[in-house]
Amino acid sequence: MTNTELEQLKYPIGKFDCPNNITEEQIESWISILEHFPNRLENLVMDLTDKQLDTPYRPDGWTIRQVVHHLSDSHHHSYTRFKWALTEEKPVIKAYNEQDWAELQDAKTAPIEMSLQHLRAIHYKLVYLLKSLTQDDLNRYFIHPETNEEVILKQNIGIYAWHSNHHYAHIENLLKRKGWI
Repeated sequence: MTNTELEQLKYPIGKFDCPNNITEEQIESWISILEHFPNRLENLVMDLTDKQLDTPYRPDGWTIRQVVHHLSDSHHHSYTRFKWALTEEKPVIKAYNEQDWAELQDAKTAPIEMSLQHLRAIHYKLVYLLKSLTQDDLNRYFIHPETNEEVILKQNIGIYAWHSNHHYAHIENLLKRKGWI
């Protein structure tokens, strides 16, 4: 496999490219993606067998099962980061090692239903919160400890809309390559 092919498998929709000027329409579009993502994901994976769920989406990549559990874990962290930024001044968030989390026994073996249900709940709460934010709220930020970058909340909405579509594409592309859909 060439580096270009591997890069396409890693980033099937490209890397996140945040616009310099984030419009209200863009924010609404991103929130809509977040609102509908749990249903889209569930419809994509609900009929897969354990063998299919335990198939990596790329060489040396996570299995579909690990991706589903990762989405639940990651989006839970994101929700907490929004809350911190809205209730504290310039909070430094807690980073987590997603690679190590994906290697834990629950991520490798647990039924995906638990993460699908959690993702549905966390997105319901997140979208409800996001729809209530003012422009001042959207301009609040948290600091990521690994980069010391200030992550503005309106940018973080885009990041997680992209993150949803990014991992959805990992799974969907694998299912198409295998002829499972």
